[in-house]
Amino acid sequence: MNENFNIVVADDEETIRDTFKMYLESTTNHTVLTAKDGLEALEIIKNKKIDCCFTDLSMPNMDGLALTKKIQAYDSTIPVVVMTGYPSMDNTIKTLKNGVVDFLTKPVKIDQLSPTIDRIMRERSLFINDILLKEEAEKNEKLVKINQELQQKIKEVETINLILQKFDQATTSKDIFSILTNLSGEVTHCDEAHLCIFDQELKDHTIITSYFRDKYGTIESPKSIDKKIISKVADEGIPLLLTGANGNGSVMAVPLKIRTKVFSILTLFFRAGNGHFDEKDLYLLNFLTEKASFLVENMALYENIYENLFSILYAFVETIEAKDPYTKQHSTRVTDYAMSIAGAVGCSQEEIEVLTISANLHDIGKIGIPDRILLKPDSLTDEEYETIKKHPVIGSNIIGHVGMWTNEQKIIRQHHERWDGNGYPDKLKGKEISFLSRILSVADVFDALISDRSYRKKMSDDVALRIIQDGRGSQFDPEIVDVFLKLYRQGKLNT
Repeated sequence: MNENFNIVVADDEETIRDTFKMYLESTTNHTVLTAKDGLEALEIIKNKKIDCCFTDLSMPNMDGLALTKKIQAYDSTIPVVVMTGYPSMDNTIKTLKNGVVDFLTKPVKIDQLSPTIDRIMRERSLFINDILLKEEAEKNEKLVKINQELQQKIKEVETINLILQKFDQATTSKDIFSILTNLSGEVTHCDEAHLCIFDQELKDHTIITSYFRDKYGTIESPKSIDKKIISKVADEGIPLLLTGANGNGSVMAVPLKIRTKVFSILTLFFRAGNGHFDEKDLYLLNFLTEKASFLVENMALYENIYENLFSILYAFVETIEAKDPYTKQHSTRVTDYAMSIAGAVGCSQEEIEVLTISANLHDIGKIGIPDRILLKPDSLTDEEYETIKKHPVIGSNIIGHVGMWTNEQKIIRQHHERWDGNGYPDKLKGKEISFLSRILSVADVFDALISDRSYRKKMSDDVALRIIQDGRGSQFDPEIVDVFLKLYRQGKLNT
């Protein structure tokens, strides 16, 4: 194409702007106007006749995506090409949905510019002609068909976005299976859907979750799933779509796989006369099951790593306790007391899980304390006591290296802080101390008092309870003490 086009290049890098201008103006008839951000580019577009725009995705003041939206609102016939040095599927989808006609990855190959301009200007010409044609003949059959296809594509994108948003809410494998089954019913409008776990050795299946379109109907039990269908899908590892003669129902079965091994099968049904599945349904179900399988595999790997990591760290605690027979099982008992208190004060499931880890590992820092101090049968000197006081910090640092237990790290560091501010290591006071640390503090001290130690015999429960009561409002959170004493009186603490 030999036309002379006015082209805007928006980029916060001067070198890129100058390169575009020098190359295009020296090799073509085009005029290049440059802008350092979206605001400057938009001002140029509003004051001059512009044929197309190249814009960086990330710019100050107004980025490329915002600029594209402004251009579309001002003149939807101006094509926009986005450039970015950090391409991703999310960026691509987001930009293409907002009027962008092309997406170039930096560094842009300079010899691509002229062919890109020629192509998008041809497409622009066609687009403008289509607009004129639609205005002149709204009932034109071709335009109606194009519009219908566009609407269908939009609907498919919306469906995929819905799938991704729903799966983002999953926190457990059970959530994933439930979301998968319900979504499969919603996107295909089938009568019922069932997710079953397949036992390859027994060649059998067990339904673990189901969806029924007619939630208030008279369905008493799920439609039976033919074992031959399950076996065929499991053996071949590919989806199966069957339609009965004369519209007599329809069934679709899609495998869920980790690597290449089938571990579950999603089966959907239309009862006779209610409808049938098509290739679009098969495409969406494949997308659904692949996404679910990926999430299940990642979750399983994460849970395995998580459990192994906890086992290793708890082995350190057991090593410490094994050195000193007087403190054996101390962490386990402290965890039991802490869980009873947490349940009584209404902690959430997430808080209880955090407290469980923190209580089990609260003394892990003692692994950094010399045995001559840790196991000393006599009273500690001031210097030795200062060394012992370092164990919350050491334990917090150990947990900090894990990188995913931020809350647990804080609780372990604070479990020897006092309500009156005279604790250690940071002398926090009152509600400056995390709530779960305040629970752990009461549980830890009580078990220490009623346990034998190398330097003293254990105290009776009555004496220990009196010390806890005396520490109410000074060493301990009054609310936690009240709950703890109430639980003890009710016999809900295993001592």
